[in-house]
Amino acid sequence: MNVALASLSAEPGQANEDFAAAAFGAAVLLDGAGVAGADTGCTHGIAWFSATLGGLLLSAVTAHPARPLADCLADSIRAVRSLHEDSCDLSYRASPTSTVVAVRAGAEALEYLVLGDSTLLLADEEGKATAITDQRLDEVGKRLRGPVDELLTGSPEHAAALARYRDALTGLRNRPGGFWIAGPDAQAAEHALTGVVPLESLTSVTLLSDGATRLVDSFGIATWEGTLSVLSSSGPDELIRSVREAEAGDPDGRRWPRGKAQDDATVLHWVVSE
Repeated sequence: MNVALASLSAEPGQANEDFAAAAFGAAVLLDGAGVAGADTGCTHGIAWFSATLGGLLLSAVTAHPARPLADCLADSIRAVRSLHEDSCDLSYRASPTSTVVAVRAGAEALEYLVLGDSTLLLADEEGKATAITDQRLDEVGKRLRGPVDELLTGSPEHAAALARYRDALTGLRNRPGGFWIAGPDAQAAEHALTGVVPLESLTSVTLLSDGATRLVDSFGIATWEGTLSVLSSSGPDELIRSVREAEAGDPDGRRWPRGKAQDDATVLHWVVSE
């Protein structure tokens, strides 16, 4: 199993709230989230939540190969809840949450699960790239983030608008008409996107947090095929370096309005066949 992994926090010295790991025939990636500037109600924090959920999920996925990925995720959410529900307020609106991407290879097929706005990128033998992303958060966000995008990233006014936007998003989390993400409630796993792809049709499987996909889905200056080309030739570190270079060229968000000038960025690239 040939896996390359790179992860970089948004700012030096800042906690990285992404988590990614692989075991033989399986991989997971999670992107932790809270509400900017708000107390999470959790004494452990967002990075702890995503890493703990990710570790338990990878264990469940590999230990129970016949169990559906959504059930593995639900089991893992319940396990994390049991670890801190006596010490943390899990009913708090800003309680830690996380996107989830998980894959597991069987003898003939690759199972996948995607929940939240991280991305699974599949490459086939003809060089075609297929991106699987849960669009529900983006669809809800587009209705709410107009006032944020009108302001310069990093300005006090932008920070205040961003806090209001994220608070509004939290009110739509894990409910019909809103979006679904891993948090205290295992029911969210039922709403994940899942599927199966013939393993023999794939050359690579890549898991990316949204901080690593900005060149394509936020900035529009690259394609998924171009992303695969960079990963194949230079690896995940080069892809993240390219993202940081683009972000540095637009620090105020004038060209590409966004919530954060930089975000945690994580890439796990699994070469299925040479």
